[in-house]
Amino acid sequence: MSIALGAAAGMTAVGALLLGRKAATISKIGKGHPLKHRVLDAAAGAMQAKYPLDAMSTYLNGFHMYADDMGRQVEATHFCIHLEHDLHQCVIFDRNAPDARLIGIEYIISEERFRSLPEDEKRLWHSHHYEVKSGSLVAPGIPDLAEHAYFEDLVTTYGKTFHTWQYDRDDFPYGIPQLMMGFTEDGQASDAMVQARDERLGISTPGKRHSRADIPTPEVVPGANVWETGRTVQTRIEETDFKR
Repeated sequence: MSIALGAAAGMTAVGALLLGRKAATISKIGKGHPLKHRVLDAAAGAMQAKYPLDAMSTYLNGFHMYADDMGRQVEATHFCIHLEHDLHQCVIFDRNAPDARLIGIEYIISEERFRSLPEDEKRLWHSHHYEVKSGSLVAPGIPDLAEHAYFEDLVTTYGKTFHTWQYDRDDFPYGIPQLMMGFTEDGQASDAMVQARDERLGISTPGKRHSRADIPTPEVVPGANVWETGRTVQTRIEETDFKR
């Protein structure tokens, strides 16, 4: 056995011994990376403290549309922390898997905080009333009673979402972050998209809707869901002078 092969084998053995299942998980991703990089990634994953990631305790699955194009709809897997009493922050992936693509972020605030925002800022936010009531926003794996209690609070909140990876178009994160919105009534979200999600996760959106029928539907505060007016906002690249 050559020295190089022996060293690689040794690293693999040590990594597996120290990291157990973590090493096995990491080995399934990072295809094409040198062995030493995969082992070092596994070691970092098991031995380094990552407090913000560890605190992301809530897993939500839902759907977004681009703020300027309802025809572009994507599934979004959220991992969130209740940072303050009226503020959640979430990282968004295309799915819940070790090799998932990081596609964006979302901030979620209470109705009270949303009402206090400047009018121009409100245009960036969408309501969660329909996502909750329709059953399209779910917390997979959570007992029904606990999920119901969680969404009793979430139904009155508002979200600001930017996707940094237009994965419905490209296999690479080209371009600039895009503002996203949520659906607000039946007939907007693709039935095929919702059904595919339900089958994969083993849930029923109609069943969720039925179980949440007792959750009061809040009145949406003016200023959110700006696209419903027929005009909307979206990010664009603008060239400008550099300030020294």
